[in-house]
Amino acid sequence: MTFEEAVAQVTAPGTMFETGDGVVSGVEQRVFVHTPPNMRSLFEIARLGGDSVFLVYEDEEWTFSDALEQIDALAATLVDRYGVKKGDRVALALRNYPEWIFAYGAVVSIGAVCVPLNAMWTIDELEYGIEHSGSTVMVADPERVSRTAAVCARTGVRVICVRADDALGADVDRWEDVVVAGTPMPDIDVGPDDDATILYTSGTTGRPKGAVSTHGAILSAVMAYGARAGVDKLRSDRDGIDLEQASGPKPVFILIVPLFHVTGCIPVMLGCVVAQLKLVMMYKWDVDKALPLIERHRVTHFVGVPTQSWDLVQSPHFADYDTSSLRNVGGGGAPAPVKLVAEVASSVKGGGPIIGYGMTETNAYGPQNLGDDYLTHPASTGRALPILQVEIRDEAGVALPTGERGEIWMKGPNLIRGYWNDPEATAEAIVDGWLRTGDAGRLDEDGFLYIEDRIKDMILRGGENVYCAEVESAIFDHPAVHEVAVFGVHHERLGEEVAAAVHLDEGESLTEDELRTYLRAKLAAFKVPSHITFLDEPLPRNAAGKFLKRELRHLFD
Repeated sequence: MTFEEAVAQVTAPGTMFETGDGVVSGVEQRVFVHTPPNMRSLFEIARLGGDSVFLVYEDEEWTFSDALEQIDALAATLVDRYGVKKGDRVALALRNYPEWIFAYGAVVSIGAVCVPLNAMWTIDELEYGIEHSGSTVMVADPERVSRTAAVCARTGVRVICVRADDALGADVDRWEDVVVAGTPMPDIDVGPDDDATILYTSGTTGRPKGAVSTHGAILSAVMAYGARAGVDKLRSDRDGIDLEQASGPKPVFILIVPLFHVTGCIPVMLGCVVAQLKLVMMYKWDVDKALPLIERHRVTHFVGVPTQSWDLVQSPHFADYDTSSLRNVGGGGAPAPVKLVAEVASSVKGGGPIIGYGMTETNAYGPQNLGDDYLTHPASTGRALPILQVEIRDEAGVALPTGERGEIWMKGPNLIRGYWNDPEATAEAIVDGWLRTGDAGRLDEDGFLYIEDRIKDMILRGGENVYCAEVESAIFDHPAVHEVAVFGVHHERLGEEVAAAVHLDEGESLTEDELRTYLRAKLAAFKVPSHITFLDEPLPRNAAGKFLKRELRHLFD
Protein backbone atom coordinates (compact mmCIF):
# COMPACT_ATOMS: atom_id res chain seq x y z
CA MET A 1 0.00 0.00 0.00
CA THR A 2 1.33 3.42 -0.91
CA PHE A 3 1.59 6.24 1.62
CA GLU A 4 -1.22 8.12 -0.14
CA GLU A 5 -3.51 5.07 -0.14
CA ALA A 6 -2.91 4.45 3.55
CA VAL A 7 -3.56 8.10 4.44
CA ALA A 8 -6.81 8.07 2.45
CA GLN A 9 -7.98 4.94 4.25
CA VAL A 10 -7.08 6.15 7.76
CA THR A 11 -8.64 9.61 7.32
CA ALA A 12 -11.74 8.49 5.36
CA PRO A 13 -15.27 9.59 6.34
CA GLY A 14 -16.64 7.64 9.28
CA THR A 15 -13.22 6.75 10.72
CA MET A 16 -11.75 7.91 14.03
CA PHE A 17 -9.31 10.13 12.16
CA GLU A 18 -11.74 11.51 9.59
CA THR A 19 -10.55 14.87 8.26
CA GLY A 20 -12.55 17.84 7.04
CA ASP A 21 -12.41 21.60 6.63
CA GLY A 22 -12.53 23.76 9.73
CA VAL A 23 -11.58 27.17 11.09
CA VAL A 24 -8.93 27.51 13.81
CA SER A 25 -8.16 30.96 15.24
CA GLY A 26 -9.90 32.53 12.26
CA VAL A 27 -7.85 30.57 9.71
CA GLU A 28 -9.22 27.85 7.46
CA GLN A 29 -7.52 24.54 8.21
CA ARG A 30 -7.72 20.85 7.45
CA VAL A 31 -8.73 19.33 10.79
CA PHE A 32 -9.64 16.04 12.43
CA VAL A 33 -13.42 16.02 12.64
CA HIS A 34 -13.51 14.01 15.88
CA THR A 35 -10.88 15.92 17.86
CA PRO A 36 -11.90 15.89 21.57
CA PRO A 37 -13.09 19.26 22.94
CA ASN A 38 -10.43 19.64 25.62
CA MET A 39 -7.52 17.98 27.41
CA ARG A 40 -9.82 16.92 30.22
CA SER A 41 -11.51 14.60 27.71
CA LEU A 42 -8.16 12.99 26.97
CA PHE A 43 -7.63 12.06 30.61
CA GLU A 44 -11.25 10.89 30.84
CA ILE A 45 -10.45 8.44 28.05
CA ALA A 46 -7.51 7.20 30.15
CA ARG A 47 -9.95 6.01 32.82
CA LEU A 48 -10.70 3.11 30.49
CA GLY A 49 -7.26 1.78 31.43
CA GLY A 50 -8.57 0.92 34.90
CA ASP A 51 -6.22 -1.33 36.85
CA SER A 52 -3.76 -1.91 34.01
CA VAL A 53 -0.28 -0.48 34.61
CA PHE A 54 0.22 3.04 33.31
CA LEU A 55 3.51 4.20 34.86
CA VAL A 56 6.61 2.36 35.97
CA TYR A 57 9.17 4.45 37.87
CA GLU A 58 12.05 2.58 39.49
CA ASP A 59 10.31 0.13 41.89
CA GLU A 60 6.93 1.90 41.67
CA GLU A 61 3.95 0.92 39.54
CA TRP A 62 0.94 3.18 39.03
CA THR A 63 -2.24 1.94 37.37
CA PHE A 64 -4.44 4.25 35.33
CA SER A 65 -6.90 4.29 38.25
CA ASP A 66 -4.09 5.26 40.65
CA ALA A 67 -2.96 8.05 38.35
CA LEU A 68 -6.46 9.44 37.79
CA GLU A 69 -7.07 9.49 41.56
CA GLN A 70 -4.00 11.69 41.97
CA ILE A 71 -4.98 13.91 39.04
CA ASP A 72 -8.53 14.39 40.36
CA ALA A 73 -7.32 15.11 43.89
CA LEU A 74 -4.69 17.66 42.85
CA ALA A 75 -7.21 19.38 40.58
CA ALA A 76 -9.54 19.78 43.56
CA THR A 77 -6.69 21.04 45.73
CA LEU A 78 -5.65 23.64 43.17
CA VAL A 79 -9.22 24.99 42.98
CA ASP A 80 -10.26 24.72 46.64
CA ARG A 81 -7.03 25.37 48.53
CA TYR A 82 -5.10 27.66 46.21
CA GLY A 83 -7.96 29.37 44.40
CA VAL A 84 -6.72 28.52 40.92
CA LYS A 85 -9.17 29.69 38.27
CA LYS A 86 -9.53 29.08 34.56
CA GLY A 87 -6.67 30.82 32.75
CA ASP A 88 -4.38 31.02 35.82
CA ARG A 89 -0.85 29.76 35.26
CA VAL A 90 0.57 26.87 37.27
CA ALA A 91 4.29 26.11 36.88
CA LEU A 92 5.91 22.68 36.95
CA ALA A 93 9.56 22.60 37.99
CA LEU A 94 10.68 19.03 38.47
CA ARG A 95 12.47 16.17 36.79
CA ASN A 96 10.79 13.07 35.40
CA TYR A 97 8.61 11.86 38.27
CA PRO A 98 5.09 10.40 38.09
CA GLU A 99 3.90 13.55 39.87
CA TRP A 100 4.90 15.61 36.82
CA ILE A 101 2.26 13.77 34.80
CA PHE A 102 -0.31 13.97 37.58
CA ALA A 103 0.22 17.72 37.89
CA TYR A 104 -0.01 18.28 34.14
CA GLY A 105 -3.26 16.34 33.95
CA ALA A 106 -4.76 18.22 36.90
CA VAL A 107 -3.81 21.70 35.66
CA VAL A 108 -5.15 21.32 32.11
CA SER A 109 -8.30 19.54 33.31
CA ILE A 110 -9.45 22.59 35.31
CA GLY A 111 -8.76 25.05 32.50
CA ALA A 112 -5.63 26.49 34.10
CA VAL A 113 -2.49 26.94 31.98
CA CYS A 114 0.33 24.48 32.63
CA VAL A 115 3.81 26.05 32.50
CA PRO A 116 6.49 23.32 32.39
CA LEU A 117 9.86 24.86 33.24
CA ASN A 118 13.18 23.39 32.14
CA ALA A 119 14.50 21.56 35.20
CA MET A 120 18.07 22.16 34.02
CA TRP A 121 17.69 25.93 34.12
CA THR A 122 19.75 28.03 36.49
CA ILE A 123 18.20 30.09 39.30
CA ASP A 124 18.08 33.15 37.03
CA GLU A 125 16.36 31.23 34.21
CA LEU A 126 13.80 29.67 36.56
CA GLU A 127 13.04 33.05 38.09
CA TYR A 128 12.45 34.50 34.63
CA GLY A 129 10.05 31.70 33.67
CA ILE A 130 8.01 32.04 36.87
CA GLU A 131 7.76 35.83 36.68
CA HIS A 132 7.25 36.08 32.92
CA SER A 133 4.42 33.54 32.94
CA GLY A 134 2.78 35.12 35.98
CA SER A 135 2.39 31.73 37.64
CA THR A 136 0.56 31.75 40.96
CA VAL A 137 1.24 28.15 42.03
CA MET A 138 4.20 25.87 41.39
CA VAL A 139 4.62 22.12 41.70
CA ALA A 140 8.30 21.30 42.16
CA ASP A 141 10.80 18.79 43.47
CA PRO A 142 13.09 19.64 46.43
CA GLU A 143 15.99 20.81 44.25
CA ARG A 144 13.81 23.22 42.27
CA VAL A 145 12.03 24.36 45.46
CA SER A 146 15.41 25.44 46.80
CA ARG A 147 16.41 27.20 43.57
CA THR A 148 13.16 29.15 43.35
CA ALA A 149 12.67 30.01 47.03
CA ALA A 150 13.59 33.68 46.58
CA VAL A 151 11.37 34.38 43.56
CA CYS A 152 8.40 32.50 45.04
CA ALA A 153 8.69 34.50 48.27
CA ARG A 154 8.99 37.76 46.34
CA THR A 155 6.03 37.08 44.04
CA GLY A 156 3.79 35.17 46.43
CA VAL A 157 3.81 31.93 44.43
CA ARG A 158 2.38 29.02 46.43
CA VAL A 159 4.50 25.85 46.25
CA ILE A 160 3.66 22.15 46.38
CA CYS A 161 6.75 19.98 46.83
CA VAL A 162 6.79 16.38 45.59
CA ARG A 163 8.90 13.73 47.30
CA ALA A 164 9.82 16.29 49.94
CA ASP A 165 12.77 16.02 52.26
CA ASP A 166 13.08 17.76 55.65
CA ALA A 167 14.37 21.06 54.26
CA LEU A 168 11.05 22.70 53.35
CA GLY A 169 10.22 26.31 54.08
CA ALA A 170 7.13 27.45 55.93
CA ASP A 171 5.35 28.45 52.72
CA VAL A 172 5.86 25.08 51.00
CA ASP A 173 3.26 22.33 51.18
CA ARG A 174 4.05 18.65 50.85
CA TRP A 175 2.21 16.84 48.09
CA GLU A 176 1.04 14.07 50.41
CA ASP A 177 -0.35 16.62 52.89
CA VAL A 178 -2.57 18.48 50.44
CA VAL A 179 -3.44 15.90 47.76
CA VAL A 180 -6.09 13.53 49.14
CA ALA A 181 -6.82 10.57 46.87
CA GLY A 182 -10.54 10.05 46.29
CA THR A 183 -11.42 13.75 46.04
CA PRO A 184 -13.47 14.24 42.86
CA MET A 185 -12.40 16.33 39.90
CA PRO A 186 -14.02 19.84 39.90
CA ASP A 187 -16.48 20.50 37.10
CA ILE A 188 -14.92 23.24 34.91
CA ASP A 189 -16.05 24.09 31.37
CA VAL A 190 -13.04 24.16 29.02
CA GLY A 191 -13.11 24.74 25.27
CA PRO A 192 -10.72 23.92 22.39
CA ASP A 193 -9.65 27.57 21.99
CA ASP A 194 -8.71 27.99 25.66
CA ASP A 195 -5.00 28.16 26.50
CA ALA A 196 -3.60 24.89 27.86
CA THR A 197 0.19 25.22 28.10
CA ILE A 198 3.10 27.65 27.91
CA LEU A 199 6.33 25.91 26.93
CA TYR A 200 9.48 27.99 26.92
CA THR A 201 11.72 27.87 23.89
CA SER A 202 15.01 29.74 23.78
CA GLY A 203 14.77 33.12 22.11
CA THR A 204 17.18 34.98 19.84
CA THR A 205 17.00 38.02 22.11
CA GLY A 206 18.67 36.19 24.96
CA ARG A 207 15.51 35.28 26.89
CA PRO A 208 13.19 32.30 26.29
CA LYS A 209 9.84 32.83 24.59
CA GLY A 210 6.67 31.30 26.02
CA ALA A 211 4.97 29.27 23.28
CA VAL A 212 1.23 29.18 24.03
CA SER A 213 -0.80 26.17 22.90
CA THR A 214 -4.54 25.78 23.08
CA HIS A 215 -6.34 22.59 24.01
CA GLY A 216 -7.29 22.13 20.37
CA ALA A 217 -3.72 22.51 19.14
CA ILE A 218 -2.31 19.88 21.50
CA LEU A 219 -5.15 17.48 20.78
CA SER A 220 -4.68 17.95 17.03
CA ALA A 221 -1.04 16.89 17.47
CA VAL A 222 -2.07 13.86 19.55
CA MET A 223 -4.63 12.90 16.89
CA ALA A 224 -2.02 13.34 14.15
CA TYR A 225 0.36 10.96 15.88
CA GLY A 226 -2.44 8.43 16.25
CA ALA A 227 -3.41 8.74 12.61
CA ARG A 228 0.20 8.41 11.51
CA ALA A 229 0.53 5.23 13.56
CA GLY A 230 -2.48 3.87 11.68
CA VAL A 231 -0.90 4.75 8.35
CA ASP A 232 2.37 3.10 9.32
CA LYS A 233 0.61 -0.04 10.51
CA LEU A 234 -1.19 -0.40 7.19
CA ARG A 235 2.15 -0.12 5.43
CA SER A 236 4.10 -2.24 7.91
CA ASP A 237 4.43 -5.17 5.50
CA ARG A 238 6.64 -2.99 3.30
CA ASP A 239 8.28 -1.09 6.14
CA GLY A 240 10.34 -3.94 7.55
CA ILE A 241 8.14 -4.56 10.60
CA ASP A 242 6.81 -8.02 11.30
CA LEU A 243 3.02 -7.91 10.91
CA GLU A 244 2.42 -10.55 13.56
CA GLN A 245 4.49 -8.57 16.04
CA ALA A 246 2.81 -5.29 15.05
CA SER A 247 -0.61 -6.75 15.83
CA GLY A 248 0.49 -8.57 19.00
CA PRO A 249 0.99 -7.20 22.53
CA LYS A 250 0.21 -3.54 23.14
CA PRO A 251 3.09 -1.11 22.65
CA VAL A 252 5.24 -0.11 25.63
CA PHE A 253 7.05 3.23 25.62
CA ILE A 254 10.16 4.21 27.53
CA LEU A 255 10.53 7.84 28.59
CA ILE A 256 14.14 8.82 27.90
CA VAL A 257 13.67 12.57 27.38
CA PRO A 258 12.45 15.25 29.81
CA LEU A 259 8.71 15.72 30.14
CA PHE A 260 9.19 19.49 29.90
CA HIS A 261 10.10 19.01 26.22
CA VAL A 262 7.32 18.53 23.67
CA THR A 263 8.68 15.14 22.58
CA GLY A 264 8.44 13.68 26.06
CA CYS A 265 5.15 15.40 26.83
CA ILE A 266 3.05 14.93 23.70
CA PRO A 267 3.92 11.93 21.48
CA VAL A 268 5.28 9.90 24.40
CA MET A 269 3.33 10.81 27.56
CA LEU A 270 0.01 11.94 26.07
CA GLY A 271 0.23 9.18 23.46
CA CYS A 272 0.30 6.65 26.29
CA VAL A 273 -2.55 8.41 28.09
CA VAL A 274 -4.97 8.32 25.17
CA ALA A 275 -4.10 4.77 24.08
CA GLN A 276 -3.82 3.41 27.66
CA LEU A 277 -0.26 2.18 27.16
CA LYS A 278 2.45 1.42 29.68
CA LEU A 279 5.12 4.12 30.08
CA VAL A 280 8.44 3.16 31.66
CA MET A 281 9.88 6.37 33.12
CA MET A 282 13.54 7.27 33.48
CA TYR A 283 14.58 10.10 35.81
CA LYS A 284 17.26 10.97 33.27
CA TRP A 285 18.91 9.27 30.33
CA ASP A 286 21.42 6.51 31.11
CA VAL A 287 21.91 3.80 28.50
CA ASP A 288 23.18 1.31 31.09
CA LYS A 289 19.90 1.68 32.98
CA ALA A 290 17.76 1.79 29.84
CA LEU A 291 18.88 -1.56 28.44
CA PRO A 292 17.68 -3.70 31.37
CA LEU A 293 14.42 -1.72 31.44
CA ILE A 294 13.86 -2.45 27.73
CA GLU A 295 14.42 -6.15 28.34
CA ARG A 296 12.36 -6.38 31.54
CA HIS A 297 9.32 -4.46 30.29
CA ARG A 298 9.47 -5.53 26.63
CA VAL A 299 9.69 -1.93 25.47
CA THR A 300 8.57 -1.44 21.86
CA HIS A 301 8.99 2.32 21.31
CA PHE A 302 12.23 4.20 22.03
CA VAL A 303 11.59 7.88 21.24
CA GLY A 304 14.27 10.47 21.86
CA VAL A 305 17.01 12.34 20.06
CA PRO A 306 19.64 10.82 17.73
CA THR A 307 22.22 11.03 20.51
CA GLN A 308 20.29 8.46 22.49
CA SER A 309 19.88 6.14 19.52
CA TRP A 310 23.65 6.29 19.08
CA ASP A 311 24.14 5.48 22.75
CA LEU A 312 21.77 2.53 22.52
CA VAL A 313 23.09 0.71 19.45
CA GLN A 314 26.75 1.52 20.16
CA SER A 315 26.63 0.48 23.80
CA PRO A 316 29.16 -2.30 24.51
CA HIS A 317 26.35 -3.99 26.46
CA PHE A 318 23.70 -3.80 23.72
CA ALA A 319 24.12 -7.48 22.78
CA ASP A 320 23.93 -8.53 26.45
CA TYR A 321 20.22 -7.69 26.63
CA ASP A 322 17.14 -8.90 24.79
CA THR A 323 15.99 -5.88 22.77
CA SER A 324 13.95 -7.89 20.27
CA SER A 325 10.74 -6.19 21.45
CA LEU A 326 11.84 -2.85 19.96
CA ARG A 327 9.85 -1.75 16.91
CA ASN A 328 10.75 1.92 16.56
CA VAL A 329 14.02 3.57 17.57
CA GLY A 330 14.52 7.25 16.94
CA GLY A 331 12.62 10.47 17.38
CA GLY A 332 13.70 13.97 16.47
CA GLY A 333 15.11 17.11 18.03
CA ALA A 334 18.26 17.07 15.89
CA PRO A 335 19.40 15.87 12.47
CA ALA A 336 20.29 12.17 12.37
CA PRO A 337 23.49 11.17 10.58
CA VAL A 338 22.79 8.97 7.57
CA LYS A 339 24.99 6.18 8.90
CA LEU A 340 22.93 6.09 12.12
CA VAL A 341 19.89 5.08 10.06
CA ALA A 342 21.72 2.06 8.67
CA GLU A 343 23.17 1.11 12.05
CA VAL A 344 19.79 1.18 13.79
CA ALA A 345 18.24 -0.80 10.94
CA SER A 346 20.89 -3.52 11.26
CA SER A 347 20.89 -3.59 15.08
CA VAL A 348 17.16 -3.46 15.82
CA LYS A 349 16.01 -6.73 14.29
CA GLY A 350 12.31 -6.46 15.13
CA GLY A 351 11.78 -2.94 13.85
CA GLY A 352 13.73 -0.02 12.51
CA PRO A 353 14.71 3.62 12.71
CA ILE A 354 12.31 6.55 12.79
CA ILE A 355 12.74 10.33 12.70
CA GLY A 356 10.38 13.28 12.87
CA TYR A 357 10.63 17.00 12.30
CA GLY A 358 8.65 18.97 14.81
CA MET A 359 9.21 21.72 17.32
CA THR A 360 7.63 23.38 20.31
CA GLU A 361 5.66 25.60 17.94
CA THR A 362 4.07 22.57 16.23
CA ASN A 363 3.46 20.65 19.46
CA ALA A 364 6.11 18.19 18.27
CA TYR A 365 4.14 16.96 15.27
CA GLY A 366 5.61 17.23 11.77
CA PRO A 367 6.79 15.14 8.85
CA GLN A 368 7.96 11.65 9.86
CA ASN A 369 10.13 9.03 8.21
CA LEU A 370 10.50 5.34 9.05
CA GLY A 371 10.78 1.85 7.65
CA ASP A 372 11.69 1.37 4.00
CA ASP A 373 10.99 5.04 3.32
CA TYR A 374 13.73 5.99 5.77
CA LEU A 375 16.19 3.49 4.35
CA THR A 376 15.59 4.75 0.79
CA HIS A 377 15.48 8.42 1.88
CA PRO A 378 17.92 8.48 4.84
CA ALA A 379 18.60 12.22 4.55
CA SER A 380 14.91 13.13 4.66
CA THR A 381 12.69 13.81 7.65
CA GLY A 382 9.77 12.31 5.73
CA ARG A 383 6.20 13.28 4.89
CA ALA A 384 3.28 14.74 6.86
CA LEU A 385 -0.42 13.98 7.03
CA PRO A 386 -2.78 16.31 5.14
CA ILE A 387 -3.73 18.27 8.29
CA LEU A 388 -0.23 19.76 8.17
CA GLN A 389 0.69 21.70 5.07
CA VAL A 390 4.38 22.17 4.30
CA GLU A 391 5.74 24.69 1.81
CA ILE A 392 9.15 25.99 0.84
CA ARG A 393 9.16 29.77 0.40
CA ASP A 394 11.60 32.47 -0.59
CA GLU A 395 12.56 35.54 1.44
CA ALA A 396 9.41 37.33 0.27
CA GLY A 397 7.20 34.47 1.45
CA VAL A 398 6.43 33.23 -2.07
CA ALA A 399 6.13 29.46 -2.53
CA LEU A 400 9.01 27.92 -4.49
CA PRO A 401 8.86 25.09 -7.05
CA THR A 402 9.56 21.50 -6.05
CA GLY A 403 13.23 20.87 -5.42
CA GLU A 404 14.23 24.47 -4.75
CA ARG A 405 15.76 25.44 -1.42
CA GLY A 406 14.14 28.02 0.83
CA GLU A 407 12.55 28.51 4.24
CA ILE A 408 10.22 25.81 5.55
CA TRP A 409 6.72 27.11 6.33
CA MET A 410 4.04 24.96 8.02
CA LYS A 411 0.32 25.37 8.60
CA GLY A 412 -2.02 23.20 10.65
CA PRO A 413 -4.38 23.08 13.64
CA ASN A 414 -1.50 21.82 15.81
CA LEU A 415 0.41 25.12 15.77
CA ILE A 416 0.76 27.32 18.83
CA ARG A 417 -1.46 30.40 18.89
CA GLY A 418 1.55 32.66 19.60
CA TYR A 419 4.10 33.69 22.24
CA TRP A 420 3.05 34.75 25.72
CA ASN A 421 2.85 38.56 25.98
CA ASP A 422 5.02 38.98 22.88
CA PRO A 423 2.94 40.16 19.93
CA GLU A 424 6.01 41.18 17.91
CA ALA A 425 7.58 37.72 18.09
CA THR A 426 4.19 36.18 17.31
CA ALA A 427 3.69 38.36 14.23
CA GLU A 428 7.19 37.52 13.03
CA ALA A 429 6.77 33.76 13.43
CA ILE A 430 3.13 33.24 12.38
CA VAL A 431 1.89 34.84 9.16
CA ASP A 432 -1.71 34.26 8.04
CA GLY A 433 -1.79 31.00 9.98
CA TRP A 434 1.56 29.80 8.61
CA LEU A 435 4.55 29.16 10.87
CA ARG A 436 7.91 30.39 9.64
CA THR A 437 10.20 27.71 11.02
CA GLY A 438 13.47 29.55 10.36
CA ASP A 439 14.83 26.32 8.88
CA ALA A 440 15.97 25.98 5.30
CA GLY A 441 15.09 22.94 3.23
CA ARG A 442 13.48 21.51 0.12
CA LEU A 443 10.69 19.14 -0.91
CA ASP A 444 11.15 16.44 -3.52
CA GLU A 445 8.54 15.33 -6.06
CA ASP A 446 7.15 12.68 -3.66
CA GLY A 447 6.66 15.15 -0.81
CA PHE A 448 9.70 14.12 1.25
CA LEU A 449 11.13 17.04 3.24
CA TYR A 450 14.87 17.61 3.49
CA ILE A 451 16.25 19.99 6.12
CA GLU A 452 19.49 21.45 4.83
CA ASP A 453 20.38 24.36 7.07
CA ARG A 454 19.04 26.77 9.64
CA ILE A 455 18.14 30.30 8.78
CA LYS A 456 17.79 31.20 12.42
CA ASP A 457 20.92 31.36 14.52
CA MET A 458 20.44 28.27 16.62
CA ILE A 459 22.46 25.24 17.64
CA LEU A 460 20.90 21.80 18.11
CA ARG A 461 22.98 20.06 20.75
CA GLY A 462 21.73 16.56 21.51
CA GLY A 463 18.12 17.66 21.08
CA GLU A 464 18.48 20.85 23.13
CA ASN A 465 17.99 24.21 21.42
CA VAL A 466 20.83 26.64 22.11
CA TYR A 467 20.36 30.12 20.71
CA CYS A 468 23.63 31.82 19.94
CA ALA A 469 22.46 35.28 20.99
CA GLU A 470 21.70 34.07 24.52
CA VAL A 471 25.17 32.53 24.96
CA GLU A 472 26.85 35.53 23.33
CA SER A 473 25.05 37.85 25.74
CA ALA A 474 26.22 35.84 28.75
CA ILE A 475 29.85 35.77 27.55
CA PHE A 476 29.80 39.46 26.66
CA ASP A 477 28.81 40.27 30.25
CA HIS A 478 32.28 39.17 31.38
CA PRO A 479 34.32 42.31 32.02
CA ALA A 480 37.33 41.02 30.07
CA VAL A 481 35.42 40.29 26.85
CA HIS A 482 35.47 42.78 23.98
CA GLU A 483 33.46 40.79 21.42
CA VAL A 484 32.26 37.24 20.93
CA ALA A 485 30.63 35.05 18.29
CA VAL A 486 28.91 31.76 19.16
CA PHE A 487 28.05 29.04 16.64
CA GLY A 488 27.67 25.29 16.28
CA VAL A 489 30.39 22.87 15.25
CA HIS A 490 29.80 19.30 14.11
CA HIS A 491 29.79 16.49 16.64
CA GLU A 492 29.01 12.94 15.53
CA ARG A 493 27.09 11.93 18.65
CA LEU A 494 25.41 15.19 19.70
CA GLY A 495 24.86 16.56 16.21
CA GLU A 496 26.44 19.86 17.18
CA GLU A 497 28.40 21.36 20.05
CA VAL A 498 28.55 24.97 21.17
CA ALA A 499 31.68 26.86 20.14
CA ALA A 500 32.75 30.44 20.88
CA ALA A 501 35.35 32.74 19.35
CA VAL A 502 36.33 35.48 21.81
CA HIS A 503 38.36 38.68 21.49
CA LEU A 504 39.38 40.22 24.82
CA ASP A 505 39.81 43.84 25.81
CA GLU A 506 43.35 45.08 25.46
CA GLY A 507 45.49 44.06 28.41
CA GLU A 508 42.97 41.52 29.73
CA SER A 509 43.57 37.79 30.15
CA LEU A 510 41.12 34.92 30.48
CA THR A 511 41.36 31.14 30.19
CA GLU A 512 38.82 28.66 28.85
CA ASP A 513 38.26 27.18 32.32
CA GLU A 514 37.78 30.60 33.88
CA LEU A 515 35.20 31.57 31.27
CA ARG A 516 33.32 28.28 31.62
CA THR A 517 33.23 28.66 35.41
CA TYR A 518 31.79 32.15 34.95
CA LEU A 519 29.14 30.91 32.50
CA ARG A 520 27.99 27.97 34.60
CA ALA A 521 26.42 30.42 37.04
CA LYS A 522 24.50 32.11 34.22
CA LEU A 523 23.57 29.35 31.78
CA ALA A 524 22.29 25.77 31.84
CA ALA A 525 25.18 23.33 31.44
CA PHE A 526 24.26 22.32 27.87
CA LYS A 527 24.60 25.96 26.74
CA VAL A 528 28.15 26.43 28.04
CA PRO A 529 30.57 26.25 25.06
CA SER A 530 32.50 23.00 24.72
CA HIS A 531 35.01 24.75 22.44
CA ILE A 532 36.46 28.22 23.04
CA THR A 533 39.18 30.01 21.14
CA PHE A 534 40.67 33.41 21.96
CA LEU A 535 41.67 35.59 19.02
CA ASP A 536 44.30 38.32 19.27
CA GLU A 537 42.65 40.37 16.53
CA PRO A 538 39.00 41.55 16.18
CA LEU A 539 36.56 38.97 14.89
CA PRO A 540 36.00 39.01 11.10
CA ARG A 541 32.85 40.82 9.93
CA ASN A 542 31.09 41.35 6.63
CA ALA A 543 30.24 44.68 5.06
CA ALA A 544 27.07 44.91 7.15
CA GLY A 545 29.08 44.46 10.34
CA LYS A 546 27.90 40.91 11.04
CA PHE A 547 30.36 38.30 12.24
CA LEU A 548 31.52 35.86 9.59
CA LYS A 549 30.66 32.76 11.59
CA ARG A 550 31.30 30.41 8.69
CA GLU A 551 34.88 31.66 8.58
CA LEU A 552 35.24 31.35 12.33
CA ARG A 553 33.83 27.82 12.28
CA HIS A 554 36.85 26.72 10.28
CA LEU A 555 39.00 27.42 13.33
CA PHE A 556 37.49 24.29 14.90
CA ASP A 557 37.63 22.00 11.85
